[in-house]
Amino acid sequence: MMTDLLSSLSHLRPRDIIDILVIAFLIYQALRLVKGTRGWQMTLGIISLILFYYLLTQFFELRTVEWLFAKFFPFFIIALIVIFQSEIRRGLAQIGKGGFFPRFVGKGNQERFDEIVLAVTTLSTQKIGGLIVVEREIGLKNYIESGIKLDAFLTYDLLLTIFSPKSPLHDGAVMVQGDRVVAAACFLPLTLDPYLSKELGTRHRAAIGITEETDAIAIVVSEETGNISAIFGGEITRNLDGPRLLRFLQRTIEIPAKESTTRTERRKEREERQEAV
Repeated sequence: MMTDLLSSLSHLRPRDIIDILVIAFLIYQALRLVKGTRGWQMTLGIISLILFYYLLTQFFELRTVEWLFAKFFPFFIIALIVIFQSEIRRGLAQIGKGGFFPRFVGKGNQERFDEIVLAVTTLSTQKIGGLIVVEREIGLKNYIESGIKLDAFLTYDLLLTIFSPKSPLHDGAVMVQGDRVVAAACFLPLTLDPYLSKELGTRHRAAIGITEETDAIAIVVSEETGNISAIFGGEITRNLDGPRLLRFLQRTIEIPAKESTTRTERRKEREERQEAV
């Protein structure tokens, strides 16, 4: 059996590998599309039905069942289109917006940045404190689990609702993955940098702390002054307005994780040299 497998692999051509990768990518995107919807349970049911069909026809050689499934298969395809019509519409809309290929199309980033900038500038105007953490390459699962899970689409209205002083979720950080708000009221590690300005409160120290340990981007709105700050690689940029914050996000989101880590390490080395002096 192993010999037959190796023999088959040896006959694979580059176009065959590309063919397999394309099919795998399409299946992956289709599963992402239905995950978390009513279609997810139906997808699991269809997979179970296929496995049941394979078990009956291949192991038990029930030819009548095989014939019956073969006759109904064309109608089954039509039924799938009807069952998944909402997911198909949503998938086509995402392809039209470029959301089907998030790695190669920058529009998705632009849309979520616009929502974040609009919400942050509104919070700044009203002097409402806020802390938003945008995940990049390094996962933030440990910090996400410390808060309240949401898994909601990232919008201006949602961010304002979370940070409303009357909301039970306004304390702590909001965690953003892609175009989703995955959790709120999350606890973050505080930076231990003794040289930080005394003007910086707990939100700023937590934002610096998370960017020292990961490659995430943190955005802080001061509750006392309404000033907007952005932190990346442990380095804080203060007194930003909307356009400058948007440029900051666009610039830093594409920086490789290794460079972010290097910046944090260089910062810690400078602090150690200052302490030694």
